[in-house]
Amino acid sequence: MTARTTIFALSSGPLPAGIAVVRLSGPGAGMALDALAAPRPEPRRASLRRLLNPSDGLPIDEALVLWLPGPDTATGEDMAEFHLHGSAAVVERLTAALMALPGMALAEPGEFTRRAFANGRMDLAQVEGLSDLLAAQTARQHQQALRLFSGRASSVFEGWRQQIIAAEASLTAAIDFSDEEDVGSRALADLHPRLISLIETLTAARAQAARAGSVRDGVKVVFAGVPNAGKSSLLNRLALRDAAIVSPEAGTTRDVIEVPVSLAGYRVILTDTAGLRDFPEGPMVEQEGMRRARAEAAAADLVIWVTAPDVEPGEPPVARPDLVLLNKADLLAGPTESIRTRNGESYPLDLAVSAKSGAGLELLLARLTTMISTRMMGAEEAVVLRARHVAAVEKTIRFLNDAIRAEKMGLEVMAEALREASRSLASLTGRVDVEDVLGQIFSEFCIGK
Repeated sequence: MTARTTIFALSSGPLPAGIAVVRLSGPGAGMALDALAAPRPEPRRASLRRLLNPSDGLPIDEALVLWLPGPDTATGEDMAEFHLHGSAAVVERLTAALMALPGMALAEPGEFTRRAFANGRMDLAQVEGLSDLLAAQTARQHQQALRLFSGRASSVFEGWRQQIIAAEASLTAAIDFSDEEDVGSRALADLHPRLISLIETLTAARAQAARAGSVRDGVKVVFAGVPNAGKSSLLNRLALRDAAIVSPEAGTTRDVIEVPVSLAGYRVILTDTAGLRDFPEGPMVEQEGMRRARAEAAAADLVIWVTAPDVEPGEPPVARPDLVLLNKADLLAGPTESIRTRNGESYPLDLAVSAKSGAGLELLLARLTTMISTRMMGAEEAVVLRARHVAAVEKTIRFLNDAIRAEKMGLEVMAEALREASRSLASLTGRVDVEDVLGQIFSEFCIGK
């Protein structure tokens, strides 16, 4: 599809609905308004029009229409909008009428946003922010996505790039005035400290990426422990539904079961896993379940080791569980302060609860909420969020280190390393070298965005 094509799509929610918004963008947007809703309304002023099908003159709907001449629009092109009654039949009639006009085509997923990027209305980081904003389900996800979409993250990226450009300027001065020793030495005097400071800043931003990714994708909380400790019952209680099958038979849970909930404004993925026991002769499917359970625990943000008075405690799946939880507290003969593993190691007990009676579950939720809030504090303010961001920042750090080492090989070699570092940062906002990621990013959008 070319820039000369005028695209259109239903940009509101599923039908039927109270209102259906059909958006157009491209050089034929005004012509479409003239054909269906003449006279063309004043720019940026909603006007009531009777829509008529140009091919047969039959009415389509009474609708509000908007004329938005470019370039000061969301896409940077001429745009128009039809605000119709939210009937599938009405939208279908309008779609057929638009398709009959020359140069019109249904928009592909993300095409409106792609045109906004192509016309300089948004940079690539803002595009990713819009994608995350549309997918946001919790307050923290919304806060993180809005930071990216609003351009605040792009400003940080550009600030880093400007520091490299300033370093390049100092280096260029040293090269240009190499025959004047005092000029060149002054230009290079503080170059190393500046580069080292920037490397430290980028390294700190890179270190936040994992926590920031957990805000975006969900904080993973894994329940792990021996069979029949009541992990599935706990999950069902916290999820307020029967998400996992509960049975007294050991090894009932063999696959990973995930339930999303919202805690402290974060999306949290509560994860039930297969019981862990020393049973090498067990069925292959149970062995695979235990392997997956250990892998989930290793990748978790928080691991809750669950045991109970009527089962062997076994061994925790990680060296230091974040929470040691005793379930079936109603079976306890007396108070206990620690859990002893099969190998004799002792772990302090954090909480005792009962999935059967519900005792202690409110305290468990409160404890989880506090732990997640503490662990994720400030993560929504991070700017290095996606794998693409991480790769670009790591590449930039590598080139900056190359620049520091390259001084002995010549200032020109050092300057080239700085240029590559600048290009790496520029790719974050889409200034250079982004064609290979455009298709993947825009495919995440729905049609009409």
